[in-house]
Parts: sequence; C-alpha cells; structure tokens
Amino acid sequence: MDVTKPTPIMCITGQSDTHLTDIQNHRLHSAIISDFLALQSAAQKAGFELTIASSFRDFNRQSIIWNNKFLGIRPVYNKQQKVVDLTKLNDVDKCIAIMIYSALPGASRHHLGTDLDVFDKAAVSDDYKLQLTPDEYLQGGPFAPLSNWLDTNLDKFGFYRPYQHDLGGVAPELWHISHIKQSQLLVNKLSEQVLYECIKNSELQGKQAILDNLPAIYTRFVTNVSPP
Repeated sequence: MDVTKPTPIMCITGQSDTHLTDIQNHRLHSAIISDFLALQSAAQKAGFELTIASSFRDFNRQSIIWNNKFLGIRPVYNKQQKVVDLTKLNDVDKCIAIMIYSALPGASRHHLGTDLDVFDKAAVSDDYKLQLTPDEYLQGGPFAPLSNWLDTNLDKFGFYRPYQHDLGGVAPELWHISHIKQSQLLVNKLSEQVLYECIKNSELQGKQAILDNLPAIYTRFVTNVSPP
C-alpha cells in the first residue's frame, strides 16, 4: 500500500493522521475544529475552562497501551474501579477486561480525530493529577458542574457522549465527547472485516483470541454505543 496516499480505512483505524489539524497541543479532525471552538467558547462564558485531556491516538500508541495492560505492566480496572488480576483469566477474558476502559486498537474512536476527553481545568489546581474516572464527573466530583453543563449543551454544538450509559460493553465515560456528524461518517466505514485485517497484521498481545472472538467483541465493544 502506498503510504503517501492514505485511504479512509487507514484514517479510521489509526494508521494515518492526514485528516487532523493541530489545536491546543492536541490534534482533532479538521472538520470539527470550528464546532469544538464554539463549544469551548460557550463553556467559558458559563464559567468553565473546557480543556482537552486526550484526543487523537494512533494505532501504534493504542497498541502500546493494550499490550502493556495485557502483560500486566499497566493496571486494568473493572467498573467498580478495582484492579483486575489478569493472571487468573484466559486470553479472551483478559481482552474483555481491558476493553471495559481501553479500546481495541484499530477500533478506538480516538483514531477518528472526532472524539476527545475533556475536563474543567479551572476546577482544579495546576498540580492536580487528572484520572478520568467516574468519581471526578459525578456529583461531588470536581468536574460534576461541567458534566451537568455538557448534558444540556453538547448537542447544540454537534457533539454527544457515545459512552453516556452502561450498555454492557465499554464502561460509561462522561469525559468522552464525540462530534456527531463527522464521527458517524467515519464509523460507518469501519467493518468487522476491516478490523480483522488490521489486527491480523499487527503484533497485539492476545491477537489470536481477539480474531477468534471478533464477531462477539465487535458487537459488544465497537458498535455498542449510546445514540446521539
């Protein structure tokens, strides 16, 4: 494949960054910049310093996160925020445990450039260690006011939360927002077969378990998101 001419498939699987624009030390899809800035400006007027914590992440970076978790180098948490003992799990169950909070490389919405994690920088001190955990965004947490504001304002600027609710796959992530129109245009190009080929040609830990169980994984963790 001629890497100088990235295909749409390369963009949605994290193997190209030609669709991105630099913004505030991050990278977002070029088509969503104006909508994001409008959202950020409205948040500022409401008293929030809406700040990007994480945006585009390519396949290689997502693979490092995945492999480190699979190998026990980085902790894996369940929905109760308890560390999972992966040594007691087979490869399939290890993968499922990881996907509660970390996307399968090739299927991460962070590959798209349309999805980002946000927080209210004004609500915490400069030395605050951001965790991106539910407690920070629920009642009593430092980002609960921003989260409540996003509940009623995201759609006005073309955004929504794909992991708003627990649907039995990825755990709720109130910090994760997505541009509705642009993300759907890209997600619609992804398929189980595209993902299969992407993973088959990778060096992911647990690769065979993933490929053998991809139909169930794809249904539970890739397409199973909250609607706009």
